[in-house]
Amino acid sequence: MSHTIREKQKLINRVRRIRGQMEAVERMLIDEKDCAEVMQVLAGVRGAVNGLMGEVIEDHVLMHVAAEGLSQKERDEGAAELIDVLRAYLK
Repeated sequence: MSHTIREKQKLINRVRRIRGQMEAVERMLIDEKDCAEVMQVLAGVRGAVNGLMGEVIEDHVLMHVAAEGLSQKERDEGAAELIDVLRAYLK
């Protein structure tokens, strides 16, 4: 991101928790754990990633679309970036 992220450490901690969840999935697969258990952990990972994405989207909107002092061109560019990312994310 080209700007300072609000609550940067909070987001980094979330990423680290997601990494830990994915490492748990890897261990479960190596240990041939029951597929229902693996799916449960994967569902948690998906929720965590979705939550992280929501935080970053909120930051983008606040900094690149709704911030005071932005020109209309900057707002349009920020909105276009968001639309592109959301289209890719929702596929």
